Amino acid sequence: MSRVWHHEERSDEAISILGMEDCLALLAMTWSHDLRDAVGGMRKPVVVLGLGNPLMGDEGIGVYLVERLMESADEYPSVDFIDAGTGGLSILHPIEDRRKAIIIDCAFMDEQAGTIRRFLPDEVRSTKALAHQSLHEADLMRIIAMARQLGQAPDEVVILGIQPERVEPGQGLSRTLSDRIDEYISMIRRELGT
Repeated sequence: MSRVWHHEERSDEAISILGMEDCLALLAMTWSHDLRDAVGGMRKPVVVLGLGNPLMGDEGIGVYLVERLMESADEYPSVDFIDAGTGGLSILHPIEDRRKAIIIDCAFMDEQAGTIRRFLPDEVRSTKALAHQSLHEADLMRIIAMARQLGQAPDEVVILGIQPERVEPGQGLSRTLSDRIDEYISMIRRELGT
């Protein structure tokens, strides 16, 4: 049976956050993931999610960085690296019940292009640091709230926001972001404790 039903007292809260249609989609998705977990075993304690759309220039930075980290995934035996695309409900299952979730995304922060900043979800909510800046922030904050309501939120969630230079149709990162890839990878490695 789905873990959603183990938290019956929170069902009304979940529906008020997501709405009935999203809750039904989540329920169907959770059942399929529960079956996969039962067959495939336990997930790793840490997950790194890259959000973004690589067909929109710098908006794909999160996906690009996760792909780069996947190239050396054998260095991180306790970490799952996931290309989460443009987010939505599909990010709930990968973050639930983790020790730590690191989420990488393009974020409009009124900073110089290429700037990377570290946020915690409560900082985003309280200071509105990413209130209208992150292209996926509303979905992301909603999903984290949902995971908390269900008692399945990661122990720690870190959001790494990178100020884009160019968000428009077209593949590839701007030179400004491309030139700082090693810096971004180093910061993610520090978050991973390596």
